[in-house]
Amino acid sequence: MASIRTAVPFSPASFCVNRMNHHLESSDYQKLFCRKMDSAELQTPLLHGLPDEIALLCLARVPRQYHNALRCVSRGWKALLSSEEWHSYRKRNNLAESWIYVICRGTGFKCYVLVPDPTTRSLKVIQVMEPPCSGREGVSIETLDRRLFLMGGCSWLKDANDEVYCYDAASNHWSKAPPMPTARCFFVSAALNDKIYVTGGLGLTDKSPNSWDIYDKATDSWFSHKNPMLTPDIVKFVALDDELVTIHKASWNRMYFAGIYDPVDQSWRGKENEIALCWSGPTVVVDGMLYMLDQSLGTKLMVWLNETKQWVMVGRLSDKLTRPPCELVAIGRKIYVIGKGLSTVTIDMDMAARVDGFLVSSSTGPLMEHDFSPEKCSVITI
Repeated sequence: MASIRTAVPFSPASFCVNRMNHHLESSDYQKLFCRKMDSAELQTPLLHGLPDEIALLCLARVPRQYHNALRCVSRGWKALLSSEEWHSYRKRNNLAESWIYVICRGTGFKCYVLVPDPTTRSLKVIQVMEPPCSGREGVSIETLDRRLFLMGGCSWLKDANDEVYCYDAASNHWSKAPPMPTARCFFVSAALNDKIYVTGGLGLTDKSPNSWDIYDKATDSWFSHKNPMLTPDIVKFVALDDELVTIHKASWNRMYFAGIYDPVDQSWRGKENEIALCWSGPTVVVDGMLYMLDQSLGTKLMVWLNETKQWVMVGRLSDKLTRPPCELVAIGRKIYVIGKGLSTVTIDMDMAARVDGFLVSSSTGPLMEHDFSPEKCSVITI
C-alpha cells in the first residue's frame, strides 16, 4: 500500500525562524545580532512618552546615592550616567554632589566613601571598596575629574612597579590605566590642570634620578621628562595658582626649602623657604588660599599669607576630636579634618570663629571600629 505524504503548508515565519536558528550557530551572526539589540536599546527613549530632554531633567534630579540602581535599568540609562552630558547638566543646574574618598591602611588598604549628611551636619560612610592593589605599600593616589588613580607601589615580594589602576566614579568601576614610564614606590605626586605629575621615590635607576612623569588626561598617556634642576630630594608637591610648589629636603644640612614649577613655561624658580614648613603637614587649597594642619605641638590650622610670606594660625583644634594623624579635604568653603577611625572635624570657613584660641567647629566620632589612619583624601563631584 502506498504511503500517503501530507504536505506541510509553507509558513514564512517558520522559515525565518528555522533560518535564524541555523545562522545562530555562527558566532559572527550572534555578535551582529547582539550589536543590533544593543543599538536598538540605546536608541529607545529614556522614558517612554517623554522627549529625552525632559527625561534628562527628571533623571538628573535623582540623588547620587541611587545612581548605581539607575545604571541597572537599561543600557541607555547606563550610557547616560557615564556621559559628559549628564555631568554637565547636573553641574550647570547645581545638582552635582561631592563625595569624599578616604584611603585608609590596615591590613592592606581600603577606600571609604564618605557623604556629607546635611541633617546631622556630619559625614556618613556610604561605600567601602578594596582597590586591586590593596596589598602594596608606597602607592601614590591622585584624582582627575571623576577618576581616582592609584599609581606604583611595592611589596615585600615585589619591587617598585609602574602599574596604574583607575576608579571611575561615574561607572563605579575599576580598570587598569596606562602604566607610568618609570617604576616608582613611595614617591611624590600632584594633580594640576588635567595632568598628574610624579617624581622621586624608590625603585629609580641611575638613568632616572632627575626624571618626572606626566599623565595627560586628554591623550590618556604618560610622557617622561628630565630636568637637571629637578633634584631628587623633593618631599612634597602642592598645586597652587596653576603652578606646582615643590618642597625639598637638602641632603647636606637636612633643611627644607621651596621652589616653583610653571607648567606653561616649563621653568623652575625659587620660592620663599617659609612655605616649606608645610612639608610634614597635610594641606588643602580653598578659594586659592593654602591651608595646613600643623600637628607638631598640638593641632593647629594654619593659612599661608602670600603678601607677608608667612604662615598664620587660624586656630587650634582639640587632639581628642581630631585624633591625629589626620588628612585634610575641602568641599566648597568647608574643611574636613579626618583622623583615626574616620573621626571628623568640620570647619566652615565662612563661620570660623575662635574661643580662647580654639576654632569653633563640629565633630563626629569614629565611623569605624578600627583605628586605621587615613593616608589620602580626595573629592569627586558628580
